[in-house]
Amino acid sequence: MELAAGKILSHRYQIIRQLGKGGFGQTFLACDRQLPNQNRCVIKQFKPQCRDAETVAIARRLFETEAKILQELGIHRHIPRLFAYFEENGQFFLVQEYIEGEDLAREIIAGVYRQDEGKVVALLTEILSILEFVHHKQVIHRDVNPFNLIRRSQDHQLVLIDFGAVKQISTQVVKEGKTVSTIAIGTPGYFPSEQAQGYPRFSSDIYAAGMIGLQALTGKDPEDIPLDARTGEILWQHLAMTSAEFSYVIERMIRYDFRQRYTSVSEALIDLRKLGKIHHLDPKTTQSVKPQGPIARPGKSWLTKILFVFGTIGLIAGAYLGFDYWKNSRNSLRYYQQGQTFYQLKRYTDALNYYDQALKINPDYLEAFQGKADALLALQRYSEALIIYEKAIQINPDSAWQAWLGRGQALDKLGKNQEALESFDRVLSFNPAASQAWQGKADIYLELQQYSAAQKALEKLLTFQQNDAKIWYKKGWSLQNLEDYEGAVKAYDQALAIEPDNALIWYQKGNSLYQLNKINDALESYSKAGQFNPQFSQAHYSQGIILQKLGRKSEALEAFTQATKANSNYYQAWLHQGALLHQMERFDEAIASYEKARRISSQKAEVFIGIGNAWYRLGDYSQAINAYQQAIQRQKDNPETWKSLGNSCFKLGQYERAIQAYQESLRYRSNDREVQTQKQLAETRWQELQQSSQNQTPKVDSEEQVP
Repeated sequence: MELAAGKILSHRYQIIRQLGKGGFGQTFLACDRQLPNQNRCVIKQFKPQCRDAETVAIARRLFETEAKILQELGIHRHIPRLFAYFEENGQFFLVQEYIEGEDLAREIIAGVYRQDEGKVVALLTEILSILEFVHHKQVIHRDVNPFNLIRRSQDHQLVLIDFGAVKQISTQVVKEGKTVSTIAIGTPGYFPSEQAQGYPRFSSDIYAAGMIGLQALTGKDPEDIPLDARTGEILWQHLAMTSAEFSYVIERMIRYDFRQRYTSVSEALIDLRKLGKIHHLDPKTTQSVKPQGPIARPGKSWLTKILFVFGTIGLIAGAYLGFDYWKNSRNSLRYYQQGQTFYQLKRYTDALNYYDQALKINPDYLEAFQGKADALLALQRYSEALIIYEKAIQINPDSAWQAWLGRGQALDKLGKNQEALESFDRVLSFNPAASQAWQGKADIYLELQQYSAAQKALEKLLTFQQNDAKIWYKKGWSLQNLEDYEGAVKAYDQALAIEPDNALIWYQKGNSLYQLNKINDALESYSKAGQFNPQFSQAHYSQGIILQKLGRKSEALEAFTQATKANSNYYQAWLHQGALLHQMERFDEAIASYEKARRISSQKAEVFIGIGNAWYRLGDYSQAINAYQQAIQRQKDNPETWKSLGNSCFKLGQYERAIQAYQESLRYRSNDREVQTQKQLAETRWQELQQSSQNQTPKVDSEEQVP
């Protein structure tokens, strides 16, 4: 049964608009036409995929059981009330209280709690106080996250919503005494390992609350906080300065092993309330912030939303799916969850197989399409990923913002920049806080060298991710290319405050300082870059250039040597090393360095000029002439090369060739008085040579000519 706006259910509830859609049903905003003021409410619809009588009967029984549980929970003023539940045309419906307000995610994104231990303590106390009641009723919520906590407009208190996936703590018998395992449901980043395997505990909700606290404190999305690869523990301590007491509480809430967490919410609240007394804060003082636009749930599948939103429907889905799994082991939800687990483990090929199994059962499974496309993207199968993202968009074009995001990322990898930008813009029309979309736009603009546009995207991105060194680095790079070197240095300093041992950032900071003529500061930055990465050849090379300018030749030579050790094919380093050795009058070594450069790039005139100059200073004018001729073949319009060739010919008494070379030099630089004088001298010597007898030995000029 399709529910369009205006549709009336149970002769009472009129649909206003759709709030969400997933594999097992939909959520709608509706009004109660039998009440004088037509109060708004939320209608949650569940559509069993299997219509056989036995499964529907089981679903009906569990639906009624779960509704009674929700009715008990609804007596708490921080949980939505259940107004009614009914069956119509073989589908099940819940009617729940509509909570006017803004979700907690908006406050977190706005930075209300960032780096404020006291406010986070108050927030956690408020959340756990609600969970204490829920757990007392022997219910696990299983999807505690910032989007399921609403700051009610009426009294600015938090309300916990989306109990669709809760289960009464007892095993549900579905057929002939057989039992089903609990379905693994939750939002990535907020559920612990045991829940990912389908075995949630009371402490799983405590873990989720702890992750909300960390997100509020640090401003980092839970999936962006690093993990210890060996222990699985969350590495958050470097992201915030907190008291030892607060760290202890958070650590116990988010331990990887559930046995090491708080065993109950009440136990955690005791410690939090002690901290609250230290900070003299009341949880009621937490702020309510009005956000600037709609925010979607990052990493949240629509299927999971529907299961949580649909109150009793979650249990029906669990029982129905568990029964189906018992019958034929082809449960689409279970396959999807297994795919998600393998994806999080970065076993993308395995994840892909499970997503495909889920899609065989349910060909319109939006979340499975999303997961499959994400896995293909991770496997660098970009064309295939693009096709699957577009299929996901076709299923729900107006809400599948994550599919639009993936589409943009795939198009970017395929070099279709304009189409990728359009996809990212579509994402931002749904969710202005989608940082990955801003990141995608910034990277494309940087690639296209559209630095002003990149700068705007990066500024927006930094409002969400201020502690990301890569973003600050990219900002510095774009400002550097816009020739705002002061701004670039400031951005690089921000990046280095986060990653002080990042050699690349030190190097680029040095480049900007060099442009500002802050030579010594630039030298220090290049030195830091080389220190943190001894194989960073460009850093050693740049260090050598500055040292050479400062007249510190021995140190410069060592820097160039380090550069060529790090990269034996570094043409510029060999070239400048040769020039420096020439300055130090170590001409044989200079020639050896130039020859290294020549073997790397034999088409550059400059390297042959260097070789010619060194041979000239060694007095081997024939070798010098050969080198200059090689340079002229590659660059005919350089007056200095013609001049040096002329001088070498003059030294060998080849006055006619010298005159020709000087003429070519004057052709490109006619006012060069030194060349004019040398040409006249060569012409005089040539005339003298012509007038002498054939047996007379040609006079060779002993004047020293410097090329």
